[in-house]
Amino acid sequence: MNKSFRRAVCAMLSAAMLIGVCACGEKTTNGLSGHTTDLMANVKPSANALSFKKESGLEQTFEVEYRRFAFRLFSLCTKRDSSKENTLVSPLSVMTALAMTANGAQDNTLTEMLDAMNGKKGLDLSQLNQYLGAYISRLPSEKKARFASANSIWVKNGAIDVRKEFLQTNADYYGADVFQSKFDEKTLGDINQWVSDNTDKMIPKILDEISDSAVLYLINALSFDAEWKRIYSEDDVWDGEFTDIDGEIQTVTMMGSTENGYLHDGKAKGFIKPYAAGYSFVAMLPDEGVSLDEYIEKMPSSGLFEQIRKADREPVMARIPKFNAKYSTELNDVLKAMGMNDPFDPDNADFSGMAAVNKGELYINRVIHKTAIQVDERGTKAGAATAIEMKTNGALLNAVILDRPFVYMIIDDQSCLPIFIGQVNHIE
Repeated sequence: MNKSFRRAVCAMLSAAMLIGVCACGEKTTNGLSGHTTDLMANVKPSANALSFKKESGLEQTFEVEYRRFAFRLFSLCTKRDSSKENTLVSPLSVMTALAMTANGAQDNTLTEMLDAMNGKKGLDLSQLNQYLGAYISRLPSEKKARFASANSIWVKNGAIDVRKEFLQTNADYYGADVFQSKFDEKTLGDINQWVSDNTDKMIPKILDEISDSAVLYLINALSFDAEWKRIYSEDDVWDGEFTDIDGEIQTVTMMGSTENGYLHDGKAKGFIKPYAAGYSFVAMLPDEGVSLDEYIEKMPSSGLFEQIRKADREPVMARIPKFNAKYSTELNDVLKAMGMNDPFDPDNADFSGMAAVNKGELYINRVIHKTAIQVDERGTKAGAATAIEMKTNGALLNAVILDRPFVYMIIDDQSCLPIFIGQVNHIE
């Protein structure tokens, strides 16, 4: 038998076997449409990923840099937003989505992402995965103070060849689910349903549409639902007034209590009000003559966290208005202002660690962030979701799945003439 002929036959048989193996390995995820496939059957999280020996210096670096990231993100959003908007961000959600994405970044793209999240003298990527993953895993969650974080990666059928190492890392540290789908209207519904389910319906949807050129989404979803340590009684609730940013007076429902957590950092005074377990509500009111914008700008260096950590807190009469807030934004410009330029640049982004692509062929198109909060007599309910949309700037990985009638040939390599030619209308 001619060697070229043998190679052609072997290649065809190998491809047919591969298609068969892939088909057998697919499973439909409960609650998702029939054409969304859960790929986690082949990616098992490592049980040892978060069982590492913590070093106090590195843990302190993580905490310092996380606070820096949180306040800078918040400050840049408030500067950009209308002064009348109720800005609300979840730095934990944004950082988690960015960290998952960074696990596929290379060279300067990775450097810029790490610097934005973690500072030029912060943790390397491996350390960031460990300490961020460990931090999330040890956040308390119980009946009266529930916290949950979920992560997912959505890949378009046949668009890119996602690297198993990238999926494995995000499964190990962030427990990410991995789904493959057609990126059509049903996929849009699946993604939004996943976000709604994992934010306790606080964020009903994260996407309004799926871009035609979108090939991958990395999504984090958080939910928080906690009762106050002491729930307000009817006698603690009354009509009050709130003067808004325009000086207009609004009638509100005010909730009052006495707390053992007075704060004053030199620019604002406030209080700490504990939830039933593991979490507390902290509020700060800028002093007369200090604008809210000015205070937000100075918060990282205000000594607030030193105040919060003090054990000998003074009592304080606290008043909180009942309020609800929803917030939706794209963070592209904010993250660029934090130094992340290459990840958004179709020519310079390097995500070759994420998929079998060259530099510039895969880049971040949008970072979408949505949050919601509800504060009332019982406690606080909040949700957040961050979606990172990836697009391709080069040729997509072509895919041909022989899952319907097809024509085939066996050709002579030298002349390219068909030696056999046929069609398959059914499989025998």
